[in-house]
Amino acid sequence: MADDAGFAAFVRANSGSLFKTAYLLTGNADRAEELLQDTLARLYPRWDRVQAADTPLAYVRRCVANAFVNSRRRRSTQDVSLHCLPDLPDEANLAERVADRGLLWQLLGSLPDRQRAALVMRYFHDQPDAQIAAAIGCRSATVRSLISRGIATMRAEAAAAVEQAARETSQGTQS
Repeated sequence: MADDAGFAAFVRANSGSLFKTAYLLTGNADRAEELLQDTLARLYPRWDRVQAADTPLAYVRRCVANAFVNSRRRRSTQDVSLHCLPDLPDEANLAERVADRGLLWQLLGSLPDRQRAALVMRYFHDQPDAQIAAAIGCRSATVRSLISRGIATMRAEAAAAVEQAARETSQGTQS
C-alpha cells in the first residue's frame, strides 16, 4: 500500500469518534472495538477508494454502520445485552442520572438495528437526513420515519417501565 502513513494518520485522528459510533450502535465496548477493527481491516486494502471520497470520515462511518447492520442479520449474533450499573456514591441526583442512562441504553438496545443506527447518526453525530439515508441505504423520508418510530417506541417503553416501577413500589408499601 502506497499510503500507509495516510491510513495511520486517519486512524489516529478519527478512531475516538468512530469508536463512539460503534459503541452507540453495539452498546458494548468489546463489540464496538471489534466492529471498528473489522471495518478498518476491510477498508485498509482499498484505502485509496476511501481517500477519494468527498468526506472520508463519513465514508468510514457508513461502513461501520453497514457492518453493524449486516452483523446483526446473522442469527448467531442475536444475543441479549445486559447492562450493569457501576458502584457509585450514594448521591440521589447521580443515581437518577445513572438509572436514566441505563434505561436509555436498554431502550436504545431494544430498537431494530436500522432505527438505532438512524437515531445514533442523528442525535450523536448531528447528521442530516440525506447523510443518514446514504449511510443506511434508504430514502430521506424513510430516515425520518425510522427516527420518528424509534423515538415513539422508546417513549412508550419508558412510560411502561415507569408505570411498572410505580406499581411495584405501591405493592411493596402495602405489604
